[in-house]
Amino acid sequence: MIDSRAPDLSRLIERIHLKTPLIAFSDAPEPKWYTPLIRPGSSECVFSFFNDWLGGKTLHLTRDCYGCGGAGNWMWGIQIRKKEDFLEFLVDQEGLKANHDLMEKWIDSRRPYKAQHSHLFIGPFKEQLWKYIKTITFYVNPDQLSLLVIGAQYHSKPEDPLPVLAPFGSGCMLLHPFDDLDISQAALGATDIAMRQHLPSDMLAFTVTKTMFLRLCSLDHKSFLYKPFLKKLWKARKLK
Repeated sequence: MIDSRAPDLSRLIERIHLKTPLIAFSDAPEPKWYTPLIRPGSSECVFSFFNDWLGGKTLHLTRDCYGCGGAGNWMWGIQIRKKEDFLEFLVDQEGLKANHDLMEKWIDSRRPYKAQHSHLFIGPFKEQLWKYIKTITFYVNPDQLSLLVIGAQYHSKPEDPLPVLAPFGSGCMLLHPFDDLDISQAALGATDIAMRQHLPSDMLAFTVTKTMFLRLCSLDHKSFLYKPFLKKLWKARKLK
C-alpha cells in the first residue's frame, strides 16, 4: 500500500547534494492544478522542455497534443507509421538493434501506457498532487547516481524483483518502464541518444516508483548516507 501523502524528501536531497528539481510523470484529471503549463508542438521531443521543467513549468500532453511520434505511441498507443517502416527506421537508419527480427520482438513485447485520465503531465514534483504521480525522476551526475543505486539496493532481498533496471527504450518510455508500480523499483534513464542533446553531458536520469521513492526517503543515520565512504567522497569533491 502506497502512502496517501508524499514523504519528507529534504534529508535525501541534502545528503546527495541534489540541486536539480525532481521531475514527476503524472496522470491527472485537471490541468489547472499543474500551471504554468506548456504544450508541445508537432514532433517535439518531450525532453526539449527540460529547461522549462527546471524553471517550474509542466509539460501537458493529451491524445491530440503529444509531441513526437514515439511519445504518441508510448503514451497513447497512437501508430503514426506502418510497422515495417518503423522497423526500417529504427534498425536500418538508426542502427538500434542488430536486425529487424530482434527489434520486432522488442516492439511486440512492449505495451503502451494506459492513461487513467485524458491528461498526462511531466514537470516539477508537486507534493500536494502525490496521489496522481506515477513515477519520480532524479536528474543526477555520476556521484549522485551511485548513491541512488546503493539506496535502491538498501532494503532489497536476493529473492526480490531487481531493484534497479537498465532497460532499452526511448527517453520518454524510460519515464515509466515498470510493469508494476507497486513494486519498489528504479530504472536508469536518459540513455536514449536521440534525447541526450537536451540534457547536460554529465547527467543521467534515475526514475523510481513511488514505493521505491518512499524507501529512498526513509534512509536514515544508520545508512551509508551518513558513513565514512560518503564523507570521503564529498571531501574529494570539496563538498561538505
